[in-house]
Amino acid sequence: MYREKIKVLDCTIRDGGLINKHKFSHEFVRKVYQALSIAGVDYMEIGYKNSPHLFSESEFGPWKFCKEEDLRRVIDGIESNTKISVMADVGRVDMDNIFPASESPVDMVRVASYVKGIDKAIAMVNEFADKGYETCINIMAISRDQGIELDEALHQIEEESKASVIYIVDSFGSLYQEHVEYLVKHFKTILKTKEIGFHGHNNQQLAFCNTIEAIIHDANYMDATIYGIGRAAGNCTLELLIGFLKNPKYDIRPILDIIAKEFVPLKKQIEWGYIIPYAIAGMLNEHPRAAMALRESEKKDEFLEFYNTITQAQMD
Repeated sequence: MYREKIKVLDCTIRDGGLINKHKFSHEFVRKVYQALSIAGVDYMEIGYKNSPHLFSESEFGPWKFCKEEDLRRVIDGIESNTKISVMADVGRVDMDNIFPASESPVDMVRVASYVKGIDKAIAMVNEFADKGYETCINIMAISRDQGIELDEALHQIEEESKASVIYIVDSFGSLYQEHVEYLVKHFKTILKTKEIGFHGHNNQQLAFCNTIEAIIHDANYMDATIYGIGRAAGNCTLELLIGFLKNPKYDIRPILDIIAKEFVPLKKQIEWGYIIPYAIAGMLNEHPRAAMALRESEKKDEFLEFYNTITQAQMD
C-alpha cells in the first residue's frame, strides 16, 4: 500500500512566507515544527538562506535569512526526527558566511535555479555538499524550460553535481498529469544517480493529483504545505498527501489539529488558494505576479478583463 522510499518535505513556512514577506513569528513556526515532528514528516523547509546585505531586514522577516540563532529558537527542546531544510537562490548567498553542516541546525539545502542558470546552481550545490549538507537542485518554471536546453542541463547535473535530489517545479501551476508523467520519466532516463522530486502549485487545482502522478512514476521526494498555504494559489496540501500515502510512519492528527487552531484563523488574514485569476495564469502558463497584483487592486474580481488583458499580451 505504500513505498518506504518516499520522503515528504513540508515547505509551509518557506512557501507561505512568500505571502507575508517571511514575517511568521518564532512561536508560530515552532508550533508548525512541533506538529510536523509529531506527524513524522521527513523535512521542514523553514525559509531562504539569503545574505542580509542583499535584502532589508526591516522589510523582511527572519525566514528570508534563516540565521542559525533563529532556527535554534524554533527547534531547541523539541524531540524530533524531522530534518531542517532551507532554500538558496543562485546569486543571493554569501557562501563565505555559511557554517559547516556540523555547526548548523540545517540538514538540507535546496538550490533553486532556472535552466539557464544551471552552471551556477551546480557550483553552489557542490559547495554546500562539501560543507556537509544534503543537497537538491530545484529546476523552476519547468513548464517553460523544456527541450534541448533542459536536456543539456540534466546531463550536466548528472555528470557534475553532488545533488542527491533533482526537483521538477511546476512554478506556474500549469502542468497536467500527462506532462508530469513525461517529465518524471524523462528525468529518470538521464539522471541515473539522482532521486526525483516534485513541487506542484495549485493554480488549476491539480497540485495534489500531479503529485500522485509523480509518485506513480517513481519520484520519491514530494513537497507539500499545511492547508495548501503558499504563494498565490498555494501548493499540494500536506494533509491530503499524508492521507494518500498510507504510510504508518505519518500521523495526520497533529496536522488536522494545527489547521483548525492556526491555519483557519490565518486564512482570514492573508489570502491563498484556488482563485480565478490564479487559475487563468495557470491555464496560460504565466507567472502569477500579474494575478497577485490584480488581487491587491480595486479590480480584484474583474476576471474577464484580466483574462482579456493576459491573452492580448500573449498575442502582442
